[in-house]
Amino acid sequence: MHDEPAPPRADPAPPHADPAPPGEPSGGPAPRDASGGATASDYLRLLVGGAPAEAFDGPTTPDRLLALRLRAELEGRRRREAELTALIETAHDLAGLRDLDAVLRAIVQRARSLLGTEVAYLTLTDPERGDTYMRVTEGSVSARFQQLRLGMGEGLGGLVAQTARPYVTDDYFRDSRFQHTGTIDGGVREEGLVAILGVPLTLGGDVIGVIYAADRRARVFEREQIALLSSFAAHAAVAIDTTRLIAETRAALAALEATNESIERAGEVHDRLTELVLRGGGVADVAAALSHVLDGPVEFREPEDATEAVERSAREGHAVRASGASGAVGAADDTTEDGEWAAAVAAGGELLGALVLHGRPALDPVDRRTLERAAMVTSLLLLARRSAAEAEQRVRGELLDDLLDAPERGPALLRQRAALLGADLDSPHVVLAARPEHHEHRGRRGQGDGRQRLWSASSHLAATAHGLAAARDGGTVLLLPLPSGATPGDLARRTAAQLGAAVHAPVTVGAAAPVAGTAEVAARYAEARRCVDAMRLLGRDGEGAAAEDFGFLGMLLADARDVTGFVRRTLGPVLDYDDRRGTDLTATLAAYFDSGMSPVRAKDALHVHVNTVAQRLDRVARLLGDDWQSPARALEVQLALRLHRLSGAFDG
Repeated sequence: MHDEPAPPRADPAPPHADPAPPGEPSGGPAPRDASGGATASDYLRLLVGGAPAEAFDGPTTPDRLLALRLRAELEGRRRREAELTALIETAHDLAGLRDLDAVLRAIVQRARSLLGTEVAYLTLTDPERGDTYMRVTEGSVSARFQQLRLGMGEGLGGLVAQTARPYVTDDYFRDSRFQHTGTIDGGVREEGLVAILGVPLTLGGDVIGVIYAADRRARVFEREQIALLSSFAAHAAVAIDTTRLIAETRAALAALEATNESIERAGEVHDRLTELVLRGGGVADVAAALSHVLDGPVEFREPEDATEAVERSAREGHAVRASGASGAVGAADDTTEDGEWAAAVAAGGELLGALVLHGRPALDPVDRRTLERAAMVTSLLLLARRSAAEAEQRVRGELLDDLLDAPERGPALLRQRAALLGADLDSPHVVLAARPEHHEHRGRRGQGDGRQRLWSASSHLAATAHGLAAARDGGTVLLLPLPSGATPGDLARRTAAQLGAAVHAPVTVGAAAPVAGTAEVAARYAEARRCVDAMRLLGRDGEGAAAEDFGFLGMLLADARDVTGFVRRTLGPVLDYDDRRGTDLTATLAAYFDSGMSPVRAKDALHVHVNTVAQRLDRVARLLGDDWQSPARALEVQLALRLHRLSGAFDG
């Protein structure tokens, strides 16, 4: 056992020598001279013919010793020539390989072939773990051996990797120069290895691995074999480094191509976003363009839904900075379970919403920058929309203020201003008064916040309905078109529901009778306010109603005390029937109520048969509805009959 190369020793002559020239000895013993020995020319013929060593047997003479020395020198030169040829062929083969696995397999196969060993294998150094691990084997049969890891200084390979020097052992288990461990010795014993030669793969002074040649029997590795494997290892190290550089170059080129694609996508989204801004696109357009570029669905979330998404993404490292939003930017290889990335849309510390990208577990820096840029554009769009909306709200509020405070000044100009806002004042409109829920204990700041929300919601409702809205008397006043087939009460109830949902609190809405033109808006507003006050007194906070919904009480709420309108709403079908048919159902109703709702006594007052009274009352029921005799309806009918009689005549 030794760690230094052994002295060279002569190998037997090759079994098949080149044939000798015609007429010359080819392999038999050299002819003898008169003294019984071969001549110098005889030995030369044997050397030229490549005769085996036994052909040189004979007396020890100077010619014979010289011939043996020449034969050994020729054999050495032939072997070195074969080894050199093998090295050149190996270098050529390795230079043509580009895949690291293929290079490593070729190295191990050629090492086994050159040294004629039963097993060859290669380990690579792991800088992070500080050890060397089995990478490729040739001729190995043990799975345990193929998975070995050797710490620095452990076993023959660990010693080679630590010292950067070749080591050889004739009998591994009896060699005490190596640090034997149970794991390594178990793997070597299972493989059955005895003689092992290991040389380092060095590159720039660093050991990047070890290449081995081993036999399952005792064997002495000659100095020339150690030198051969070392030379081979030098070629192999260069081939490994070249392959790694090629792989790194390919990876860099692939990354560069991916970056170029990402930059092209970023440029594409920049162009699209710019076009969207110039043509007045909205948030939905931004999300659609971003979905196409980032290859994943993108949605915009309102502030109340955006906070949770941004906070969750920040916890997972997926919140993208945008317009002053807080949260760390996730690394390119970060992943989430649902692949959701959120970019806060914010301005001046106010969260305006969030752009949420789905279906992308990983997001590279360029795509994150694209999402961030889209969030900034979205914040600008929202701010522009808010500014325009606020300006329009002010204009609509100022116009309604003028209608309420000075309608007599320039009606034509008021109509023109309304037309510019999409409102037609000559069509039927309804004035509505809206008041937020009243809490005596609510602080001044809380009341202010509630009124501001009510004002914003009322302005938005007025803008979408082509109406007007203004803040007034602790609430808001709205002038909205009356939808076809709807009553002021229907509109009041719908408005109360919409405003209440927008401000998340009950809102009471009172409506006045329809108005057309500019002259009666102020009077109708007073009527709507009295309707709101009546609803509050009746405990109907958070509801909507019109003065007409209160029956005869509505006359008291209405500013014009519309007696004719009340009579018409209550008795109109009966009065119209009398006018068309020339009947007197109205007189029959009056006699019926005057006689205490008794058909028998009513027939005496009318001087008709009781069946006639019954028939007339059936007709009244078909005209007014079956509930016309209910206490509430009967009271309104009697009041309407009395007012109709007191007015002297009904101008239907």
